[in-house]
Amino acid sequence: MRIAALLLLFPMGVLGQSFPSRQISVIVPYSPGSTSDLLPRAIAPLLSQSLGVPVVVENRPGAGGNLGAAMVAKGEASGHTVLMAPSAILATNQWRYKNLPCDPQKDLAPVINAATTPNMMVVHPAVPVSSLRELIAHAKAEPGSLTFASGGNGTTSHLCGELLKTVAAIDIVHVPYKGPAPAAQDLLAGRVPLMCDNFSNVIPHVRTGRLKAVALTALTRHSQAPDVPTADESGLPGFEVSVWYGFAVPAATPTPVVQRLNTEIARALRNSAVAERLDSLGLAIVADSPQEFTRFVAVESTKMRRLVEASGARVD
Repeated sequence: MRIAALLLLFPMGVLGQSFPSRQISVIVPYSPGSTSDLLPRAIAPLLSQSLGVPVVVENRPGAGGNLGAAMVAKGEASGHTVLMAPSAILATNQWRYKNLPCDPQKDLAPVINAATTPNMMVVHPAVPVSSLRELIAHAKAEPGSLTFASGGNGTTSHLCGELLKTVAAIDIVHVPYKGPAPAAQDLLAGRVPLMCDNFSNVIPHVRTGRLKAVALTALTRHSQAPDVPTADESGLPGFEVSVWYGFAVPAATPTPVVQRLNTEIARALRNSAVAERLDSLGLAIVADSPQEFTRFVAVESTKMRRLVEASGARVD
């Protein structure tokens, strides 16, 4: 019996030892310039060095990240194609879309939760508000006149805006973009007045004065912006929207390969230069195990389902 068990385990061990055998592609399901794009690019050189093969980052945006996710989920389960899978992909989109090209719970295997950050409500400097209370009052005074940008239907920035509409009882209009980067460009240009994007995407523009911070969508203030109040303390109790950035592979990927990817990504995240870069963007490194991340995704999925139902923020 022991010999038979060892023989069954042998192929899995060989797979783990032979991986990787060629280039690894990290698929980012959004446009260049967002945190989902910056994070894998920050660790790709270190992964290439530790794994001994080229590690390239490819952008495959579309359908709120669903196209890139499906590409990986339906691809070869060898570990050579990895998905940058933020919270929208693994926990939210399944509740937002009626017909997804893949089922994240069944078709993808969580590898590691790399980092997390809250969202921040920001406005163009020309908008005559300086606080969340003033923003809500402004929206109520002119119903339907205020628009908010998002990185696309089904993204966390979209959900955050829809939740704001519901809990604050205001009428603001959603303007979706093909990724957070082009949304931020129009916000900076003043073509849209408001956005509730993740902290790391918008904080550089807040620091330069090109955007005004209205509120942090967390229950505690952020160490990188201690003067920015939370939505919770600004009159919206319990208002909390954050985004996390994980990596995933096709569900059938061998366990030793998943573990190897987890180990190498965690090591890269803890590199001092990478850690410093992520901290400057307001990202808190998580670097958990595949098992811990799998449990976390299950809890977050339930939480997002309730958020979507409460806000009514469905795409179709």
